[in-house]
Amino acid sequence: MAISTVRITDGICPVFSPVSRRAHNRDFSYWKSTRRLTSVAIGRLRDGGKVTATVNPYSNTDAVRPEERKSLTDFLAEVRDFDGGDGGPPRWFSPLECGARAPGSPLLLYIPGIDGTGLGLTRQHKRLGEIFDIWCLHFPVSDRTPAREIVKLIERIVRSEYYRYPKTPIYIVGDSIGACLALDVAASNPDIDIVLILANPVTRFNNLMLQPLLSLLELLPDEVPCLIEENFGFKQGYPFAAMFESMLNETVAQMSGGLLGDFFKTSANLPTLIKIFPKDTLLWKLQLLKSASASAKSRMYTVKAQTLILLSGHDQWLLNKEDIEKLRCALPKCEVRKFENNGQFLFLEDGVDLATIIKIAYYYRRGKKLDYISDYIRPTPFELKEFEKSQRLLTDAISPVFLSTLDNGTIVRSLAGIPSEGPVLYVGNHMLLGIELRPAAIHFLKERNISLRGLAHPVMFTKKSGSKLPDLQMFDSVRIIGAVPVSNMNFYKLLRSKAHVVLYPGGVREALHRKGEEYKLFWPEHSEFVRIASKCGAKIIPFGAVGEDDLCQIVLDYNDQMKIPFLKDVIEEITQDTIKLRNGEEGEVGNQDLHMPGIIPKIPGRFYVCFGKPIETKGREKELNDKEKAHEVYLQVKSEVERSMTYLKMKRESDPYRNILPRLLYYLSHGFSSQIPTFDLRDN
Repeated sequence: MAISTVRITDGICPVFSPVSRRAHNRDFSYWKSTRRLTSVAIGRLRDGGKVTATVNPYSNTDAVRPEERKSLTDFLAEVRDFDGGDGGPPRWFSPLECGARAPGSPLLLYIPGIDGTGLGLTRQHKRLGEIFDIWCLHFPVSDRTPAREIVKLIERIVRSEYYRYPKTPIYIVGDSIGACLALDVAASNPDIDIVLILANPVTRFNNLMLQPLLSLLELLPDEVPCLIEENFGFKQGYPFAAMFESMLNETVAQMSGGLLGDFFKTSANLPTLIKIFPKDTLLWKLQLLKSASASAKSRMYTVKAQTLILLSGHDQWLLNKEDIEKLRCALPKCEVRKFENNGQFLFLEDGVDLATIIKIAYYYRRGKKLDYISDYIRPTPFELKEFEKSQRLLTDAISPVFLSTLDNGTIVRSLAGIPSEGPVLYVGNHMLLGIELRPAAIHFLKERNISLRGLAHPVMFTKKSGSKLPDLQMFDSVRIIGAVPVSNMNFYKLLRSKAHVVLYPGGVREALHRKGEEYKLFWPEHSEFVRIASKCGAKIIPFGAVGEDDLCQIVLDYNDQMKIPFLKDVIEEITQDTIKLRNGEEGEVGNQDLHMPGIIPKIPGRFYVCFGKPIETKGREKELNDKEKAHEVYLQVKSEVERSMTYLKMKRESDPYRNILPRLLYYLSHGFSSQIPTFDLRDN
């Protein structure tokens, strides 16, 4: 199997420049070309986070199949054919799979790990190529360039790009050794906007594990690899092939995904390993690792770059958890994400999509600062399918009912009453833990191809070093659907971009309410959302959500926990670490203390949401700029939300499928993809 078409540059001083990279992105040199350029999916157009399409790509996620991706075997096959020939110094190449990208995409430089081929992102090329301009560094097998010279090579590219596009960030993805080199580059260039993505960074050379390996390699004669290949053979039918393969598989099981363990899948891979890891090359790579890790450790306190560290749970050979924690604390803008079920070669494994990781971590940006509106990229149909799968247990248990109101006041079971064009502001009540947003976001995408951009608490986006706040990965399900930190500026920018925005005036106090406070609104006395909405000409749609009392029961609320000394201390510490959103409010409305209510599940009932008739603000900017007039609309919205909740609580009593048993029988009779009926809407 031949490798994908690539464009390359030769020598330690690469030929390509940012000018040629941007202006002549199709003027490629071809190297062992057997594939054509892969274009982005037809019908999708990314422009400032928006997608236009002739059909709804989310309407049938059940039919969406995972994107065909290369396997580890494909990677090894490409490595076999990837030969620089002259052996020269390191050089850059760009896979043609990455050729089709969105305009204004940032540059992404990939620095490989111990294999040095530069093909470590081969499974990620297609997805990453849609949002980045990718260049990979390749080290020929016979190359012996010292770590400091490699850093200088990368720096030349970084500085050249920064000189021409000073307002655009430069991404560097480093894998093990490459992560150390990337840290060195960032430390040497604190004035350049660099975003580091570090996979299993090695900041300390583990002498206990690797010194015996170095000693053993030095003792072995150079002819050993060739003798093994000649005498044992690796192809089917060769002498001792089956026995040798069995021995290798047993070795893999004992290595448990450690260094090089993932490579030894079958004996057929050994010729490739011998080709890229001859004795002298492997010795050099280990010495390079030792040098790079020592340099990175000594300079990591000077790194100012935004950093995302990706850790494999099964990579036990080189990584030291204490060193990773020191690195996280040393870097001022750092987030660590863990992949407990993955091994050393993170980017080559199933279930790891680097483009998705960067998106949900909110590390993708095109300018100096992250713009939650213009830098947002909607989920792909497969990403939505995976998100929907993660919510499937909840969705199947609650069988949500979504109602909307037509212009004539008729309530229908669909989103037909929802305007297609924004800006639209949805204002409603929070149920416990905000469980209503995720099913609603999925439903809006599938039925109407509308992204609901929720205004969420900042705790879902930032975390101080050493804080006891939850890990940010806990909020991935909210961030993938486009939630943004609540602020007046983000609110205004969303409406100006004609987005569909969800606002909960009750905030944390409503989402973390106490016993007996279901469906009680904790809205501030005054709110500015009406005036801001009128400035943007937004339609305001009040909505009510009920069903929490059919799903769970609070047994240990905030008042109970504040009576327990150690829980009280934890709540106060966590609350102190978060941004205060309502310093001007008093009483219960201003009490935004963070805690986790103790709840017990009930036999699942049903979940209902009703969207009211839109309130038009377009053309009323002058009128609603008056505080009293705006407050009248505010009270109208609040009244409509309460009316919707009252309506739903009353109507659900006549729903024959409110309990789970009738719904289960309906599923068994009509299929699990069918829509379960609800109460009669004709007498509204």
